Amino acid sequence: MRLSAWRAAAPHPHAAAAKISAVVDPALVALGAEPDPHCWVAWGDDPAVRHSIFVPTDPGLIHCFVRTIPGEGPRATTKLIRWSRVAIGELAAESQGGRRLLSYQIEGQVLRGLDAEADRIAAFALRVIAAIDGRPLPPFEEAARRRAGATTRSRAAGGRSTAKPASAKSSTRALPAKAPARARPGRGS
Repeated sequence: MRLSAWRAAAPHPHAAAAKISAVVDPALVALGAEPDPHCWVAWGDDPAVRHSIFVPTDPGLIHCFVRTIPGEGPRATTKLIRWSRVAIGELAAESQGGRRLLSYQIEGQVLRGLDAEADRIAAFALRVIAAIDGRPLPPFEEAARRRAGATTRSRAAGGRSTAKPASAKSSTRALPAKAPARARPGRGS
């Protein structure tokens, strides 16, 4: 999700206030994020007072810790963590009866979600893992737009879509070639 979408869905109006944007946005851009970046916001227990923003970029992960100090206003402590130094945990999923629960830990913050939120966490986590592995950052929304566009075209044409499903995308990584089978001595060759 883009930062603007996170702000629109903020659990508390103060978490998306213009005063907070005024301190967060310049800090993110100064460390290499685009103006409205794809990111993950961990709202925490009291989102009106503090939350964390994680922005994957080519050189590393931007971690912005936002807190509101009474009498002083909002403050954003932002750092760029090189991919080789980013601390992550396992990406774990559990499913039962058509429901999915997913958890992932990044820089000490545990992200948990059900169903649609689990899918968003997985997309974010896979993007981070790809960056740590040195692969290009996969896009967040492009696959969803392609599927939606293919479905719309299919319905308009009154038939089936010829677009590949998102899971059938070709990988940018080449698979290792299989070694030829060798004849074993004494086996009737």
